[in-house]
Parts: sequence; C-alpha cells; structure tokens
Amino acid sequence: MKIKLLVMDVDGTLTDGKINMGPNGELFKAFDIKDGYAINEMLPAHGIVPAIITGRISSIVENRARELHIDELYQGKHDKLDTLRELMQKYACSRENVAYIGDDILDIVCMRECGLVGCPADACQQVKDTAQYVCKKNGGDGAVREFIEYILETE
Repeated sequence: MKIKLLVMDVDGTLTDGKINMGPNGELFKAFDIKDGYAINEMLPAHGIVPAIITGRISSIVENRARELHIDELYQGKHDKLDTLRELMQKYACSRENVAYIGDDILDIVCMRECGLVGCPADACQQVKDTAQYVCKKNGGDGAVREFIEYILETE
C-alpha cells in the first residue's frame, strides 16, 4: 500500500484538544515540535502530501499550516467527507493511498473511507474501535509523528 496523502484533524490530534481562551477569545493552541518535523521533513521525503481538515476555524491553525508548508488546509468543515473526497480526486488517490488520523466522532466517517487509519491514545473509544493503529502517544504529544513513522514502516 503506497500512501500518497495524509489527512489530519487538529484539535485532539495535532493539539491536546484544549483551547485556551481569555476574555477576548481564543489565545493559543500548543503543537508538538516532533509532529511538525515529521510533517515538514519526513512526509515530503516520501512523496506524501499532508492535509488538514478541521471543524474549527482558527488563525493559529492557519499560521501553523503555513509554517509546515501544508497547502491543503480546510477549516470550518463539520462534514469532512466531501473535502476528503475532493482531495482524493485532486491527488488521484484510491482509499489505499490515503491515511487519516483523528480523535473524535466527526472523524469516523472519513476514517471509514481511508486505507490506513490511526488515532491518538486519548481518542474517544468509537474512534479507537475504528482505527487500525492506536498511537501510544496522546494528541498534541507526538501522536502524529508516531503515526507517520508507522506509515513509513508499513510501506
């Protein structure tokens, strides 16, 4: 199975799922530097396109995606499946060419469409039951890096 596309959720996957807010709204999200290295260095070296599909809209995520050279960023997507299918068509991928990592109920519909599916250790139980690979690491604590390493080992 040759993975061409890795689709990632953000909150609870690339972050720990906590949203720090003050009186003026969202303040910050924390991302793991190891995840960033794997996305920015390891994926391109293997010809894998990183993509983000997330239900929330955040300038913080936009900034992080830009920093990691992720061109495929889709925010405010509560129905993620349409976007996933558009990406699969754009990159001429069958389900066997797509890996997905997510942590919550909204991710399951996409997970069922992909050939390789992972989740952080602290994902909800329904997601764990759907995933082929459950990371040892939690979301925001290197789970994406762990999944990327798993993808590269299985190729």
